[in-house]
This record gives sequence, structure tokens and C-alpha cells, in this order.
Amino acid sequence: MTSEIFFEKSAIANLPSKYGHFKIRAYKEGCQEHLAIFTEHFNSVESPLVRIHSQCLTGDTFGSIKCDCNNQLHKALELIAKEGGLIIYHAQEGRNIGLLNKLNAYALQDQGRNTIEANIELGFAPDQRTYDVVREIFNDFKLTKIRLLTNNPAKVLVVEGLDVEITERIPVIIDPNPYNEGYLKTKKECMGHII
Repeated sequence: MTSEIFFEKSAIANLPSKYGHFKIRAYKEGCQEHLAIFTEHFNSVESPLVRIHSQCLTGDTFGSIKCDCNNQLHKALELIAKEGGLIIYHAQEGRNIGLLNKLNAYALQDQGRNTIEANIELGFAPDQRTYDVVREIFNDFKLTKIRLLTNNPAKVLVVEGLDVEITERIPVIIDPNPYNEGYLKTKKECMGHII
């Protein structure tokens, strides 16, 4: 027997930004608050542009260059501002191990572990994210076909498992730097990211 998950939704508000004018709505799932950031009438096209962006406080907010998250998020914002679309800001920090444990994983990475090894050493699976809120948002916007902005084949499988057709996968390729080369190599070689 599975228990139904309940989501509390905010009103839809305007979100003017340096990339353009967006709308925003929050979805509360337990203690996590996820966001849908979208352009007006984006879902009136048959196959809108969508990115599921996993929260990364260190990258998204503080501009860390140990990862490629900040650049991917801002590239996605630019693209949906131009073409119309939706970003699901998936509030599951550190592949859903939380900020405190993500920083513990960073410390292990500083000692030579890769991101997967660090998570496992801390007692977590390499990726603990769940996607119930993504299903809720897709249903809320009545999405059945999308063009997915991702490098991650696991997210392709997640979306297909939600009965949403991906008409095109659009990569979000970011140039590496000396601080994230190892991280990107792990994503490519161990997680199958298409980069």
C-alpha cells in the first residue's frame, strides 16, 4: 500500500529577471520547497523546453566553480527566456543528501574521492533524488511532450517513466575549468552524462 503525497502550492507570481520576465510557483513537499519558473503560455506549444535543475546552493548562489551547476542554470534561464519554457528547481541539495552532508562530501573530495565515492563513504547512495514533485508539476501544467535540457541519461529515464514523451534532448555543455575537471570526468565516465 502506497501513501499519497500531498503538495502545497503557492500562488503564481511574476519574476522579472536579468534574463527576461518569468512566472514562478512554489511546490512544498514535506520540508522541501521546489520551484517552477516558466514563461507565460510556454505550454501552449506542443513540445516546450524544460529543464529539471537540481538545487546547488554553493554553485547556484555562491558561484562555486567546483561544479557546472551555476552555468547550466543560467544557460537554461537564457534559453527559456528566448524560446519559452519551464525550469523545475528541484530542491534536493547534493543529490538529496542535504547541504551539511554535501559539504562533508566536498571535504572528502578535497582528499581525493570523487563525488560518488564521497557519497558512499558518508553512507548514502550515489544519487538519492526522488521525482514525485516533477510528476506533480508535469501534471499541473498538463505536459505530455517536452524538449528536455539535460546531459543526464538518468533524467531522460525519469521523464519517460512519468509518461512524458521527450521529443528532443538538448545538451547543456559547459566548458570545464581546473576546479571541476575531475567532477565532470566522474559525471561522464561513472554516471554516463553526455558531455
